[in-house]
Amino acid sequence: MSVAKPQGVSVTEAGSAGMSVTEYQRIGERVRRKKLANGLELRVVPRPDYARKYAFFATRYGGMDTRFQLDGRWLDTPAGIAHYLEHKMFDTEEGNALQELAKNGAEPNAFTSNAMTGYYFDSTAHFEDNLRILLSFVSIPYFTKESVDKEQGIIAQEIRMIEDNPDWRIYHDMVQGMYRRNTARIAIAGTVESIRDITAETLYQCHKAFYTPSNMILTVVGDVEAERVEELAAEILPASGGPEIPRDYGQEPDGVAQHAMKRAMEVATPQFLTGFKCRPAERGDDWFRQALIGELASDILLGESSPLYLKLYDEGLINSSFGGDYELLPGYACFYAGGDSRDARAVTDAILKEAARLGGGDMNLDFYNRVRRTIYGAYVRSFNSFETIAVSMTEGYFHGYDPFRFPEVFEAITPEDVSAFLRENITPENCVLSEVVPADDAPEET
Repeated sequence: MSVAKPQGVSVTEAGSAGMSVTEYQRIGERVRRKKLANGLELRVVPRPDYARKYAFFATRYGGMDTRFQLDGRWLDTPAGIAHYLEHKMFDTEEGNALQELAKNGAEPNAFTSNAMTGYYFDSTAHFEDNLRILLSFVSIPYFTKESVDKEQGIIAQEIRMIEDNPDWRIYHDMVQGMYRRNTARIAIAGTVESIRDITAETLYQCHKAFYTPSNMILTVVGDVEAERVEELAAEILPASGGPEIPRDYGQEPDGVAQHAMKRAMEVATPQFLTGFKCRPAERGDDWFRQALIGELASDILLGESSPLYLKLYDEGLINSSFGGDYELLPGYACFYAGGDSRDARAVTDAILKEAARLGGGDMNLDFYNRVRRTIYGAYVRSFNSFETIAVSMTEGYFHGYDPFRFPEVFEAITPEDVSAFLRENITPENCVLSEVVPADDAPEET
């Protein structure tokens, strides 16, 4: 039985022991991929004649994954533990992996988001040595009570700095206003109180659950031998991949938890975010399609050349800090806009009014097509970035879509799709207004 391939995409199977090769003619990309025997997803994106090489090793485990099932029992872990674990993973019995990578001329780092943790390095020399170090320290945990206790002070200081940032405060308050139970409402770094409950034992438990090959992906971009990358991964990583780990993100009811909140902080100018709780996406192509529709809707409604932006700017209600975005996470979707303004309520009302107009079908098609062309060009150009390729490949794998199929998915989106998105999601019922005002102007309230 033959299976039709997407237009502009060809797949060559290299046999049961080899890698498949996918050619994306529309964007001039080629990807070699293979699922290893231990469950690890391996992808190599060739960049012939480039000296630079980039390796990204990621696990589908982030700040949201605080409740999960391991060995037949449900575990509730402290907020911030995925981020804490990321900090501690660089510790090895011999010393520190960051220092070892730096000695080889690599530029290593890591990050934790709501839904993933990624470790990476960028180098022009000693690639295989650096890849060995990366795969080893991420797969072999080494924690001691003393080092875990010491890290609490470092991370607590980081948390206090984050909590003093008005941009973070506005965003966090907005998410908590939107969601009652979804674990996306939990701060990725946790709180000073929550991290006190983190021990070496809980770190080992979380590593055992999520840092298994079958829950991870290794993406390499550069002039490398894909077969050699596969050999190193098979040599260093565990032979078995680990079981699927059930997760509980919380059963979210309809509606928002709170429509408005205001917080007083040491800021010179009032700041705000107006957010809208949107329909979550299903895993797979629906995820990618909805993400692209949300981005289109954001630029058409809020972009710098949009009628709404120009009107609000001319009226002095916003300045160049104004902007918007759309986010998707498991069981979570959010469309938001904000910046500096002394009348956040007026801006919110204008956003709702313009969204209703566009949602009713009153969309300028010339403007729609200009925005569409701009987004298309930006996406294709972004694939010049090794980091963007690796991260987008990882996000696509974890959420079940192929980011290199962007042209086909994007071109299937219509103005009616964008109108429907705005009509269904940008409504007063879904709206949350989060504000930070100067401490001298108002008492603190949340």
